[in-house]
Amino acid sequence: MNIDFFTPIEESVVAHAILQSSSVLGKKVQLHTVQNGFPDLAGISIAILGVKDDRGAVDNHGCGKDLHEIRKHLYQLFPGNWHVPIADLGNIERGSTLEDTYFAVKSSVEFLLKKNILPIIIGGGQDITYANYRAYDNLEQTVNLVTVDSRFDLGSLEEELTSKSYVSRIVMEEPNNLFNFSNIGYQTYFNSQEEIELLDKLYFDAYRLGEVKDITLVEPIMRDADIVSIDLGSIRQSEAPANKNASPNGFYGEEICAIARYAGISDKVTSFGIYEYNNKYDSNGQTASLIAQMIWYFIEGVNSRAKDYPFVTKENYQKFTVLLSDDDPINFYKSDKSGRWWMEINLISNNKHKRHALIPCNYRDYEQALQQKTPERWYKALQKLV
Repeated sequence: MNIDFFTPIEESVVAHAILQSSSVLGKKVQLHTVQNGFPDLAGISIAILGVKDDRGAVDNHGCGKDLHEIRKHLYQLFPGNWHVPIADLGNIERGSTLEDTYFAVKSSVEFLLKKNILPIIIGGGQDITYANYRAYDNLEQTVNLVTVDSRFDLGSLEEELTSKSYVSRIVMEEPNNLFNFSNIGYQTYFNSQEEIELLDKLYFDAYRLGEVKDITLVEPIMRDADIVSIDLGSIRQSEAPANKNASPNGFYGEEICAIARYAGISDKVTSFGIYEYNNKYDSNGQTASLIAQMIWYFIEGVNSRAKDYPFVTKENYQKFTVLLSDDDPINFYKSDKSGRWWMEINLISNNKHKRHALIPCNYRDYEQALQQKTPERWYKALQKLV
């Protein structure tokens, strides 16, 4: 890793952490400071990094600045019963061009992934998700992207790459590593009917805000994710005002924290980002505090991983076979360890998408199959696999 991409965290963060109890998170994390230098990554499992570039953010100039406010709130929290070592690498500054920033993010995340270190990215426009996705180019695997956002951010390939068009680049550009894209919490009036229909034609998944008010429905979606990207615009303005594109409607604070925890619990998630924080619109540090708690819940989730997926042996799973009316059986598996459910697609050929043939689901999907209804999640995955 090129540590020259990173600048140390602000001294005010270090000074603030020193004043706290000896048990706070700020005294448990290896910090990149002027005095201590870049942290030793040997044995580290989670790495926090800030990205201070707002040039790709649409109508939210200033996001990516003042990331020290998030860190101040994060490092005064007390950790849970955690066993996962954490390092804060500091910030990736604005490059000479936005493409330089993307390169710095891509190469840094790629290095961390190869070291089995899970990056948590904070700050900057959500277009940074594109650089995060490109970090998987050399890993020789297809990936699933989940965004928590009120908008799809599809745009078009002809548009400049921004926080409102980055998804179309991910979907269409070569090399194409994307297997599935899922959006959680979209609001219909922010998205055209053409975009909604396009996602359906591509067999991607989109869940309206009202659909996922039962937050437990988010768990199987997150369980199948490799990359999770959260736009603060998905949270209602009264809960997180530090975003110029904030809206009156969205997730509540406790809901977004639950979503972050589900992302952390997922054995498959290998990178996590929170974007569009703009401190000049914050009120009494409210949004910085909420982001800190979202990160806390994500780390709490990582520490609670059951490590029961993907499984090599099926001995610790109950198998249920449901025969649909067209004589096409669906195998369901329930983990004895966590109680979580999966559906299986039987692939005739050992193709490159084999890792996606086991689909996270819930008990409702099993009940639906018993009623001779093909679970939508299973059907969409099948269309992309065959």
